[in-house]
Amino acid sequence: MASVVIVLKGLVEFAGLLLLARGAVFLLSFGKHDQNPIYQILVFLTRPLVRAARAITPSAVVDKHVAAVALFLLFWIWVGLVFMKAAYVPVGPS
Repeated sequence: MASVVIVLKGLVEFAGLLLLARGAVFLLSFGKHDQNPIYQILVFLTRPLVRAARAITPSAVVDKHVAAVALFLLFWIWVGLVFMKAAYVPVGPS
């Protein structure tokens, strides 16, 4: 079970880094993010995460902010997986 938690934690970290990279490229492209091929790749890779976040958020949340909501949700999933890992994997000399 510990190995499953470790793999899931790694996948959540990777997804979070993809969302952070998407935000960084958005900020650094100065309004021309639609023409940036790297941004388009990051949008493609993070589309399932953003769609899942859109499905569980109320309609009052603006579509522009759904990627930030997805990052927020991933953060709390990561925190939960850290606690699960701590419960399954002993720390210290064995």
